[in-house]
Order: sequence, then C-alpha cells, then structure tokens
Amino acid sequence: MMLVQLFRVGQWSKNLFLFLPIFFSGHLFELDRMVHTAFGFLLFSLAASSIYILNDVKDIAQDRLHPEKSKRPIPAGKISVPAALSIGAVLLSIALFGGYVLSPAFFTILASYVGMNIAYTLYFKQVSVVDVAMIATGFTLRVLAGGTLAEVLISHWILIMTFLLAFFLGLAKRRDDVLMLMSSGKPMRKSLVGYNIEFIQAAMVLMAGVVVVAYLMYTLSEEVMARFGTPHLYATGIFVLLGILRYFQLTLITQNSGNPTRLLLKDRPLQFILLAWIISFYLIIYVNKSTWNL
Repeated sequence: MMLVQLFRVGQWSKNLFLFLPIFFSGHLFELDRMVHTAFGFLLFSLAASSIYILNDVKDIAQDRLHPEKSKRPIPAGKISVPAALSIGAVLLSIALFGGYVLSPAFFTILASYVGMNIAYTLYFKQVSVVDVAMIATGFTLRVLAGGTLAEVLISHWILIMTFLLAFFLGLAKRRDDVLMLMSSGKPMRKSLVGYNIEFIQAAMVLMAGVVVVAYLMYTLSEEVMARFGTPHLYATGIFVLLGILRYFQLTLITQNSGNPTRLLLKDRPLQFILLAWIISFYLIIYVNKSTWNL
C-alpha cells in the first residue's frame, strides 16, 4: 500500500491519453497496436512515478504543512529520502530502457516528457502561468506518444484541444491552491504569488470558451467530417459543454477542484458525461466500421 501511495498509482489515469489516438483512428481492436500502446502506458506511468518521487523529495518541507500531502509516505516519514530516490531512479531506468526497446521515437517523446518535468519540479513550478502551461504540454506529449505507438497521424486539432483542456483543469487546481493559501496563510508553492481568485476565474472562463469553440471548429471542419463519415459530429459538442459546466460547478460552488483525477473517479455526473461522449464516438467510428487518421 505504501508503494502504491509513493508511486501515486491513482495519477496513472492521466496516461490514458495515450489511448486517444488508437481509439479515434479506428484501430482499437488491432492487437499489435493495442499491445504497443498498453506497454507505452505502463512505461509512461513508471516515468511519471519517478517524477512524483522527485517532486515529493524536493517539496518535503512544504508538503508537511499541507493537510493532504503531509500524509504521503515521504513527508510522513514512512520512507526515507535516500530510499525514495533509489526507487525513483530504478523506475526511471526501467521506463527509459523499455521505451527505447519499444520504439526509438517513443523514447524521444518519453525522454522529453521526463526532462521537461524534471525542469518543472526543480524550477518552473515556481513560475506563475508557466507552471500550468508545462502541465498542459505534458498531456500533449502523452497524445503524441500514443500516436507514435499506434502509428497514427496526429492532427493539430487534437493537440490544440488537449493542451487547452489540460490548461483549463490546471487553472482549476491552482484555484484550489489559492483558496487553501487564503484559509491557512501558509504558501504551498511560490508560484501562487502570481495568482489570485479573480485572475484564475477569468482565465478559466477564457480557456473554457476557447476549448468549446476549438472543439466545434474541429467537428465542423470539412476534412474531419469526411474522415468520420458524418456531418453531425458537432452534436458531440453538447457533452464537452456539459463536462466543462459540471467542472465549473464543482470548482465554484462545491469548491472541489484540487484533484481532477480524484474528481473524475468519484463524481458520477462527470463520469456519465465522459462515458456518453466516448460511446457517441464509438458508435460513429466503429459502427460505421471505417478507418481514418485522427
């Protein structure tokens, strides 16, 4: 159980973004591509866990002041810093070696993700706005990695929307951090000096609007409609709008946006909306039994 907490296995759900390319390209049931993507998911997750360990070691002093993070194995003293760093080094070595064996192109993306997140952990997480942008970039790298493993051409639309949505969720998480700072008076990270509630909420509204517009432009693109074989793709936009509104509701009313992964795993309305969106695309893609590039 302690290793599960140390590795933050619950956060591995973020790496499901690797499966987006194979799903949307119509190749979901092709075993070779699926196995490659599944291995990539595991290696990405091990690499992410090594970064989480480094982050927990670096932030051990601040995390001990946090009501939830203080319960993690490293700040709670359940595992020593040298032992944690050793475990992290082993995980990272396995991930990078496995990534190179799996695909040199995938290795390049994975190594870029690791390098960016080490830089984020050591410095850029203290820089306002840049910190959220780097988190969002990490999600686009996941999609690129999935496309590489599934041998699927990734369109600029998917990368743009992935970045924008991740940026929106990152802002919601920072809002929760600011609220905690206001209630406790204890700064959990230096980047919070560049945020306040008004700025974050305005930025979230801006990003939400851009996400919806970009999604509708994507679904109304003649090229995309031709690939998916339907002019009614725009109808799936209702699920995107409902999902964003639900997240706003959780953020602004219930004040519960600090952990997007936990929200998705526990909030029934969000789960229903996401499932309905996935089913709608499954019917469009696989019932038509057509194959196209993403």
